[in-house]
Amino acid sequence: MDRHEILAILARQDGVITRAQALACQMSPSAVGRLLRSGEWIPVETGVYQRADRERTPAVELRAAVYGAGFDAVASGPSACWWHGLLDSVPDRIHVTVPRNRYRPRSHAVSVRRRDLPWKDTLVVRHLPVTALPLTVLETAVVIPGGTALMDRALQRHTTLAELRRAHERNAGRHGTVAAARLLDVAESGGHSEAERLLLHLLRKAGLDGWRIHVRSCGFEIDVAFEKERVAIEVDGWRWHRDPERFRRDTERQNILVNAGWHVLRFTWHTLNDDPEGVIRRICEALARRR
Repeated sequence: MDRHEILAILARQDGVITRAQALACQMSPSAVGRLLRSGEWIPVETGVYQRADRERTPAVELRAAVYGAGFDAVASGPSACWWHGLLDSVPDRIHVTVPRNRYRPRSHAVSVRRRDLPWKDTLVVRHLPVTALPLTVLETAVVIPGGTALMDRALQRHTTLAELRRAHERNAGRHGTVAAARLLDVAESGGHSEAERLLLHLLRKAGLDGWRIHVRSCGFEIDVAFEKERVAIEVDGWRWHRDPERFRRDTERQNILVNAGWHVLRFTWHTLNDDPEGVIRRICEALARRR
């Protein structure tokens, strides 16, 4: 029995090891049984064990769910997103994708999806099979609150629109395909026009009046202005489209408008899309202070 390799596996997998891994290290089934009976190892899933002296962390829970789902199972959706480091909080449920021909019972803690994934859309991160980052971002963005902002952040640092498009096309027909296609279209356009359309829709729905679009002041064009109250509303698209020079110009523009007596509110596409009630509340608060 290769004890050194077993200890190495336990060390790099948060104290978790599968039965198959133990047997591959020449550990006999009876030796596995002795460790379980002694309490040195404890079962956490069928064929998956953890050292008893290790804490049952979210990482352990995710490893157990994926390893226990068998060969070619991967963490997916929000679970994969957390594992990639794009989500700070652990998802409420574990998300696992297994091959289409495999039955895996669901539970209140684990959401199981049956689908065959292209090899380009899976990889191993810290010894755990997960969906690759582009597919992970797409699938997470359409199921969590604030998912569009997550996609925007990913485009700024971790992936490209072309990679997201290719992952989307390789996995056509999955749940959330239509929503993901819309997000890709908005991201590709930069989102400013869509953000402005959303803002106008919200203003009309809330019954607010006294505003005009594309009002010029101080040599700039304000997206939406309540001229009587001197409240200017500027809309931003997706941040991955904004380079440092664009950011500098926007900051200078806002400072000039504020110095000229305008109260400037800025809303991103994500805020308009994900928190429309909050947008209207902040606009009404600004108007009330100016009346």
